[in-house]
Amino acid sequence: MLNWIIGNMKWIMLLSGALTCTMFYAAIAPQAALQSLFGVSLESEILAEIIVRNWGALITIMGAILIYGAFNASSRTLVLTVSGLSKLIFMGLVLVYGQQYLNKAGIAIAIDAVSVLLFIGYLIGDRQSC
Repeated sequence: MLNWIIGNMKWIMLLSGALTCTMFYAAIAPQAALQSLFGVSLESEILAEIIVRNWGALITIMGAILIYGAFNASSRTLVLTVSGLSKLIFMGLVLVYGQQYLNKAGIAIAIDAVSVLLFIGYLIGDRQSC
């Protein structure tokens, strides 16, 4: 299994990066993104608009970094570590503070969990092959 993960990490990173980049939507339409992901919206809160747009932009940057790392094997350890930690933080925050949103955010949590497991598998397998 580790050999499969190592052999396909470029495609795993591309898919994970492309899915992560879909959060650019939050930078453009924060209310709609909140509604889509969590099933709620923040009414007339300028600060919330700024924070959600920034959140969407940062997540998009993570996706772009994953895509970059898919083509640049020398950066994969750093890219997978940073992106994996970001995904773990998001999952932890939703699981600890936002369980009421799991019916909507559960898909994102599941995709992130699979990505993190694959990232860990790659990092372990890559370390063993050195």
